[in-house]
Amino acid sequence: MSVQPSAPEGETTHIVDAQLCRKIFDRINDGVFAVDTNCMITLFNLAAERITGYKSEEAVGRVCYKVFHGDVKRGVCALRETLDDQIPVNEFRETYITKEGFEIPIRISTMLLKNPSGEICGALGVFRDESEILRLRRNLDREHVFDRIVTSNSRMERILNQLPDIAQSECSVLIEGPSGSGKELIAQAIHDLSPRRFGPYIKLNCAALPDNLLESEMFGYEKGAFTDAKRDKPGIFQLANGGTLLLDEIANMDRLLQVKLLRVLNDGEFQPLGSSTTCKTDARIIASTNENLQRAISQQRFRSDLYYRINVVSIEIPSLRERPEDIPLLVNHFLRKKMRRSHRANCEVSPKVYSILTKYSFPGNVRELENAVEHGLVMCSGDTMLPSHLPQHIVEESNFSHPEPMNEESERSLILDALDRHKGNHSKAAEELGMHRTTLWRKLKGFGTVL
Repeated sequence: MSVQPSAPEGETTHIVDAQLCRKIFDRINDGVFAVDTNCMITLFNLAAERITGYKSEEAVGRVCYKVFHGDVKRGVCALRETLDDQIPVNEFRETYITKEGFEIPIRISTMLLKNPSGEICGALGVFRDESEILRLRRNLDREHVFDRIVTSNSRMERILNQLPDIAQSECSVLIEGPSGSGKELIAQAIHDLSPRRFGPYIKLNCAALPDNLLESEMFGYEKGAFTDAKRDKPGIFQLANGGTLLLDEIANMDRLLQVKLLRVLNDGEFQPLGSSTTCKTDARIIASTNENLQRAISQQRFRSDLYYRINVVSIEIPSLRERPEDIPLLVNHFLRKKMRRSHRANCEVSPKVYSILTKYSFPGNVRELENAVEHGLVMCSGDTMLPSHLPQHIVEESNFSHPEPMNEESERSLILDALDRHKGNHSKAAEELGMHRTTLWRKLKGFGTVL
């Protein structure tokens, strides 16, 4: 058989013998196969054998869909459409099921084949296995996602290790933890690591709106549903279709509204306000709360059936005071972030500042720490952030703490390091160390150090 690829008008085409085609195609790393006008496979190269698991003798002579089969048979459709519409398909992504039953992502392009008379005699498909590319991309996505979550705490690291598996599932997730502990970061990470990452990601704070407005935000409304409804407005369940919806502070949701939410979770159905039409949504639900939902259930403020529906997978974020080892890491992370935004060249954090921050209880958690670092950067006009640059209440609370006593050698080393950084300036060293200049002088005298 001789085949001739179609070419734009005015361009030269060449007749190529099928046997020579086979030799050429077997040298190509991409899978290549050809079909006749009835979609019967006429050519199948070595790379196609390697990717699909079918030998050439098993594939040639069979209808294309018998080899390129699966839940989605876009590869077959691409060739069929190329023959029917005479329009090539270029770089189309598809999922293919191999002979052994494994799903692999492929990218396929097609072209028409013509005989020496110029008549269409079939189509050619070129495809490649994208498994390795997608694996590398997923690893890069994971690194990018986890770059935003700074921790060395064992509990937090266990959570991060579980996130990829949680993200790949379609189940509802409940994230519990105190305000400012990073629940939104975890929810965003789940979305970014999931198959829905190219879909919308929408957040709704259930505590920020009164019940009637919250309902209209969730389900939308039709024109005329109430006095100010001048036009149709889609709700977030409609906007989040195909993506992820974070319902933040879900414990604040009214019980009547919880019933409607339960229906969406169970059936994927809802009705906009003022409408008699039922709408469908395919949004993955992530709920978060800073409140103990079991207590809210016992107080009859939260429905138990809704709790068990959203609590398929539960993630509990520890407070910052439960992971003090993260404070220095977070300080440096926030400092670099704030310096980039404020175009500051350089600013270091004194050891005394680290000491004060690790003693503080941080009722506002990570968010309060970020604010404290930004406050310190704003107040610091030099190149070293000192205790005097921190919010006063943080410094005052740390003064009431009872740290372990420092031995003389450790204290001497700490003081001499501070003096060295400030080139012997006692006032600046004392300020960094959080002590009066006279106290510094007295301690140096006690160490027998020459002033």
